[in-house]
Amino acid sequence: MRRIILSIVLAVLASAAHADYSRLYFDHTPTTSTQSGNTEIAFRIFNRGADNPKLLLIMGLGGAGVAWGDAFIQGLEFEGFEIIVIDNRDTGSSTMFTDWGKPTLWWQILKYELGFSVDAPYSLNEMAADSIAVLDAAGYEQVHVMGVSMGGMIAQILAAQYPERVASLTSVMSTTFAPHLPPPTAAAEGNLRSLAEGDAEASREEAMRNRGFYPESMERHLMAVFSTGDRTEEVQRIDKPTLVIHGSEDPLIPPEHGVHTAEQIKGAKFVLVEGMGHNLPERFHPQIIGLMSAHINKAHTP
Repeated sequence: MRRIILSIVLAVLASAAHADYSRLYFDHTPTTSTQSGNTEIAFRIFNRGADNPKLLLIMGLGGAGVAWGDAFIQGLEFEGFEIIVIDNRDTGSSTMFTDWGKPTLWWQILKYELGFSVDAPYSLNEMAADSIAVLDAAGYEQVHVMGVSMGGMIAQILAAQYPERVASLTSVMSTTFAPHLPPPTAAAEGNLRSLAEGDAEASREEAMRNRGFYPESMERHLMAVFSTGDRTEEVQRIDKPTLVIHGSEDPLIPPEHGVHTAEQIKGAKFVLVEGMGHNLPERFHPQIIGLMSAHINKAHTP
């Protein structure tokens, strides 16, 4: 499990530093915020239109909304969607939990492996409730939901716990967190360890922040994942049209996780994207957006 945590943090670092990316469109789009309990959650809305299908996007570990990048958002706009993008708590313009501190990972991992609860400032369930607060503030009764990695876990929780608010689910490179599923590959760990050494670490962290990721929040997000734990039984309750997408070359969350997710949901469609790893490079956008658009348009009822 310790190797899983190291690989997750470094994989996000690596993809953030090297992905094709622009954020000018994001930076010129105003942010709104609302309260979710005692937490302020920031969000942006793109391509407003009364007849446009509403699509909520949830980013993964340590990622604010801007991490989606201009190209992906504009590709979805071209397909006619009205897009709601949130800053996950502990990122972007949402409430940061810096005062809570950073968990002692080895101790929290040991507790998890021994069956004890881990210390976390919040859970994935609370992060799902953040999305509901945003939908309430924006006046959306029901939306299509798409999440990547940790965001896919949150999207699954939304579909299971708030079915009246979800029209369809798209879960990308994500997992139920079932304990029997395979860990990151040894090759991934070996390649990623080198990224955390030497003077280049500071420049990678700067690139990461420019890309919309918050290194100081990643370990707290991880604790949210671990504190929530295996969600297999909950995922089995999902009865919304579901598309599960996974990259064939994902070294961090291997494709078996996506297969398992789809197997738990009646009628879910699984698509393996050849050559894609644990990220969404621009060259894969047409395929991913095309799959999402066909799935959402089939499920959408104006």
